[in-house]
Amino acid sequence: MNTSSITVLLVEDDEPMRMEFESMVLSHPRLTLAGSVSTLSDAWTLLRHTVPDVAIIDLGLHDGDGIELIKSLQQQASRTAVLVATIFGDEAHVIRAIEAGARGYLLKDTSLDEFARAVELVHAGGAPLSPQIARHLLKRFEPVEKSSATARPDALTAREVDILRHISQGFTVAESARMLNISTHTVATHIKNIYSKLAVHNRVEAIIQARNQGLI
Repeated sequence: MNTSSITVLLVEDDEPMRMEFESMVLSHPRLTLAGSVSTLSDAWTLLRHTVPDVAIIDLGLHDGDGIELIKSLQQQASRTAVLVATIFGDEAHVIRAIEAGARGYLLKDTSLDEFARAVELVHAGGAPLSPQIARHLLKRFEPVEKSSATARPDALTAREVDILRHISQGFTVAESARMLNISTHTVATHIKNIYSKLAVHNRVEAIIQARNQGLI
């Protein structure tokens, strides 16, 4: 996978936590600090001048909702992967963040080593989730009758399952295309079909749904 430097924006209003994240980024050989702010307004200002590879965003900020920042990033700078870092582990917050475009969701009791690995994974296209968060999503996508999933006419093809396995491991579209010896356009088309068949809207939901159905 790509080993180039990953630029990281921190949006965290808890100063001790923000300082720990800053130390994590500055001490990591692959990570570069693109900015560190404590408010939504400062984040908006910084994002007018830079487009980070990854943004670590707290949901409960003093001057607004981190969800709004996630939505804006996905609309204006879709190449920025969002990793949520929060104390909120309830289903409502999780679903809102994922639907807004967050690719990863970790609770703040996660170790800094795990956060560093999550930054690399989310940048590569993966979906790092705290175990509690994964349980919420699995419950949300749990099929009423598991037998019906295999009998549906829109079951995934073998190629689509291969691609799902690749994206669940954090490979990008380009890397998946190269390993499968097909074009990036073909991989992108397969991903759209996967989303449609699984009735999901993004990579995180697709991975969770596929795991729930035993596809990967």
